[in-house]
Amino acid sequence: MSVTTIWQGKRYFESTGPSGFPIRMDATPAYGGEGKGATPMELILAGLAGCIGIDVTMILDKFLDSVRSIEIETVGTRKEEPPKGYTRIELIFKVEGDIPDYRIWKAIELGASKYCSVSDSLSAEIEYRLILNGQEAKRSEPN
Repeated sequence: MSVTTIWQGKRYFESTGPSGFPIRMDATPAYGGEGKGATPMELILAGLAGCIGIDVTMILDKFLDSVRSIEIETVGTRKEEPPKGYTRIELIFKVEGDIPDYRIWKAIELGASKYCSVSDSLSAEIEYRLILNGQEAKRSEPN
């Protein structure tokens, strides 16, 4: 895979990959940017959530009729000193629907351990939580 990134001025860049969809990136004003796009560090979190989200929905495909919504909140903890990479990332799956928690956990675990290329590319510690219908769901086995 190849992605081309072109400078647009100041700290603003635009990337385009094989999909053809442009991705706009800029630094915050604190770093000389104008906020014209997402920061690269935001894109890492978004890419991770998108990757594992796609995997989870593929694994749960035959159960998706029972799912009303899936939201993934991704929280990254960064180093204090440059380079300020992520040391820990927590993904909180907020799912609404009539689906047992163990099915979702199995999909998350499979996605994380076997399918998600983004998580495999990161050195940060990655943890997962599940909130099902507003309640924290601990990992469990089917009844």
